[in-house]
Amino acid sequence: MRHSSAEGHFVETSREFSRRIVGDFPGGGHPDDPSPGSNAVQRMVTSTASKQHLLTVVMEDYYHVSPLKSVVARGHWSRFEKRLEIGTRQTLALLDEYNVRATFFVLGWVADAVPELVREVGERGHEIASKGYYHRNIGEMAPGVFREDLARAREALEKAAGRRVLGYRVAEGRFGLGDLWALNVLAEEGYAYDSSIRPLFREYAAEPWRRFAHEHRHGDNRIWEFPIPGIDLLGFQIPIAGGNYFRQFPHAMVKRAVAYWDRTYASPFVMYFHTWELDPNQPKVNGVPLMSRIRQYRNLDKMVGFLRHYLSHYQFSSVADYLGISPGDSTIPSPGSRLAAGAVASNGGLKLPAVPSAAPTPETAPRPAVSVVIPCYNEELILPYLRNTLESVERALETTYELHFLFVDDGSSDGTWAALQHTFGGRPNCTPIRHGSNRGVAAAIMTGIRAAGTEIVCSIDCDCTYDPHELGTMIPLLQDGVDMVTASPYHPRGSVRNVPQWRLALSRTLSGMYRLILHQKLATYTSCFRVYRTSSALSLGPQRSGFLGVAEMIGRLDLAGGRIVEYPTQLEARLLGRSKMKVLVTIFGHLGLWSSLALLRLRSPRHPHPTSIPADLPTTAT
Repeated sequence: MRHSSAEGHFVETSREFSRRIVGDFPGGGHPDDPSPGSNAVQRMVTSTASKQHLLTVVMEDYYHVSPLKSVVARGHWSRFEKRLEIGTRQTLALLDEYNVRATFFVLGWVADAVPELVREVGERGHEIASKGYYHRNIGEMAPGVFREDLARAREALEKAAGRRVLGYRVAEGRFGLGDLWALNVLAEEGYAYDSSIRPLFREYAAEPWRRFAHEHRHGDNRIWEFPIPGIDLLGFQIPIAGGNYFRQFPHAMVKRAVAYWDRTYASPFVMYFHTWELDPNQPKVNGVPLMSRIRQYRNLDKMVGFLRHYLSHYQFSSVADYLGISPGDSTIPSPGSRLAAGAVASNGGLKLPAVPSAAPTPETAPRPAVSVVIPCYNEELILPYLRNTLESVERALETTYELHFLFVDDGSSDGTWAALQHTFGGRPNCTPIRHGSNRGVAAAIMTGIRAAGTEIVCSIDCDCTYDPHELGTMIPLLQDGVDMVTASPYHPRGSVRNVPQWRLALSRTLSGMYRLILHQKLATYTSCFRVYRTSSALSLGPQRSGFLGVAEMIGRLDLAGGRIVEYPTQLEARLLGRSKMKVLVTIFGHLGLWSSLALLRLRSPRHPHPTSIPADLPTTAT
């Protein structure tokens, strides 16, 4: 197997490292050799006046992590407010203060998203290592998928950092006994070390030497393993190496455990933390189970203090420095150096030299103008998420529609209006509008429709609980003779995700009541995610405020003989901020609206219009 110069240097320096660690075994035994037996742990016991430990930093944002995985879809990462730079700069400043160089385990996705930040970390003397491309555990990846993930992450990281990546840690969870095949793959791919083993309870009781730094052999390939340390409690291994363990366990207990490790074992203590743990002001995501919320948010404000204690009491280095692999040995050509070969740099990557453009094509037909109304009431917190989502929607639909966004601030009492002006006010296709007082979501939608000036108007929720990208499929359904297209999560082909059961029961009960009195038997009548024909919408004139007005609009349109197409889609729980719905007020309000529509139905002629859904209707609902 061929090795790079950095890998070859690693092979040489690993022998010195072996003498430093394995040499502590009487008789020169090797930890991978079964012969040391159960006495391997005791043989590693030593006492040193001053030793070097390892500091590893997980460079990822708050929405990447496993405690939020149940509510944050990987495909929605790009929508969240990006705060990675905040935690990373806090980390860099802290390490500069104590003159410490660390290993940064970085997701490949992060390297593609913010390559300049990854490169800066490396240029400031820290090592860049891999945490895979996405935030996945080893159980989600078969060996072939794992190998592909390694390659994709390594390519992204080396492209961003401009140096060879030789270290790895699994993004989520750990390597258990059944996952040690992954070390073989890492060794085959030329990685110098891994730090994914975290002995838990009695899983490695038969191989106690795996608690400490050891060399894993796979044929002619070798790789060093630096496990996450733990303490022995009544024969059970409990991890205490940093991150969540620092924030959840009593600090006095953890300090004693780290001090015991330092004075007892020759193997280095591998400490770690996440950059987002130095950002206590990160947004709080809704819908997260209680234990996951504790894991994610507890004691974030104390984390810097915890780290200061260890940085001031112990000596730390990066894993590369500990192994004797200097950054200069692992340097690969940077994008800048490749420019000399005639390549063109773009966003930290490379493009082929420009080719002459093709002959101009005949002018295409103008894009239909579409207005998108977004009611906002005390939504300052969620505006970064909304901005990122709308930018993605605009990119997806820019060749099909000419989009104009109208943001209606419905008398917010927080900083929503100022934030709207700051975020969207300077954009030519964005118009902020303000109500002097709170008039409700239906009134805000109608204000936007009146100001739109286009025959096609869409309304979306500010919190994006329905995916606005679905507009690309919904708008074409507003065909001749159709007055409204409305989203329906309760349709047989729709779905919901992380929505509380009480809300589902309430919504379905209300929909069942409206089906009794309205002509078109829809699955959902209360969705704000709609496409309107402006000429039809302006005649509705809802009299109710708030969420009641949304149901009233569809009820009046139905009773007036309008035609409604129902589009099955997915409804997700609100991730940021709080819902503005007042449950009891809403329930009694719907009872009153139902009575009014029932009377209107009795007085109006019958208009039997069955719900129209094209048989070949595409949908992304899951």
